[in-house]
Amino acid sequence: MKRRLSKEISIGNVKIGGNNPISVQSMCNTDTRDVTSTLKQINEMADLNCDIVRLAVLNSDAAEALKEIVKKSPLPIVADIHFDYRLAIQAINSGVSALRLNPGNIGKREYVEKVTKLAKQQNIPIRIGVNAGSLEKNLLEMDIPLPEKMVLSALGHIKILEECNFDLIKVSLKSSDVMTTIEAYRSIADKCIYPLHLGVTEAGTLRGGLIKSSAGIGTLLAEGIGDTIRVSLTENPVEEVSAGIDILKSLGLRKQGVNFISCPTCGRTQIDLIKLAKKVEEKFKNLDIPITIATMGCAVNGPGEARHADFGIAGGIGEGYIFRKGEIIARVPEDKLLEKLEEVIVKSIK
Repeated sequence: MKRRLSKEISIGNVKIGGNNPISVQSMCNTDTRDVTSTLKQINEMADLNCDIVRLAVLNSDAAEALKEIVKKSPLPIVADIHFDYRLAIQAINSGVSALRLNPGNIGKREYVEKVTKLAKQQNIPIRIGVNAGSLEKNLLEMDIPLPEKMVLSALGHIKILEECNFDLIKVSLKSSDVMTTIEAYRSIADKCIYPLHLGVTEAGTLRGGLIKSSAGIGTLLAEGIGDTIRVSLTENPVEEVSAGIDILKSLGLRKQGVNFISCPTCGRTQIDLIKLAKKVEEKFKNLDIPITIATMGCAVNGPGEARHADFGIAGGIGEGYIFRKGEIIARVPEDKLLEKLEEVIVKSIK
């Protein structure tokens, strides 16, 4: 796929845009003032190879707490600011790597200038975050499609920052509707040079949210649009990170970690394939090397259909086969399959 070439910016030690890898973000659901809980969650996300984390900054105490969080966090911190420019300034002074705010909703022009002047001095990017559910009143009243309203909102906010001689900008245009999101991003991609942060907002709980996010984010990435992503779920943020990485892996955009494949069950299956596939994923989920592991239901088609897999299991009656690149290398009782697969993988990667 040909990727849209955007302006490169840096969020801490993570480069966004240009030809840099697409990054995965999430947002803590802790009270930012609770430094211990917040750092615990950040570290859990870092363990899953999250790249960037965002924190809500609701008041001055939260902005102050950022100092200690930034100091101890393994990931770059983005401060989420709404309306109060003073919190943006305090967050920058607390050492955050980026801001998420809309310059059009923080008041007077002089307030915007104060924030952008300090952000520019310290190379702090600003993400303009447009949400379909909170557009400006004048745009809501316009008789044009919703994606166009979102794009106009983003361009208006961009213009404010550019007039302040500020161009360390990242943009997002999120809707809870998948097609609205896709159309908005497609449109803005041709109208600005800034990196785009993808996401379907308010996507829902785990199952529904994963489907909506995969459809929206996946479509755009497949078209070469997008520089960083967040899968928004009503769930523990670690699930957002895992989902984001899996979306990238499915499109060949991230090689990190194991790619799991497994066949659907059918009448030929003589082994508890569902249970076995889940055990394989759980066993090797933290293996941080770019290999493919397959769990297939039968020895008739399994090794051949998954011959591209580095390692795999093919089920039988009370037993199974361990294969590598389509070649069967061991016949093993069902209760020993996982143990044998681990032995083969560990021996091969040493």
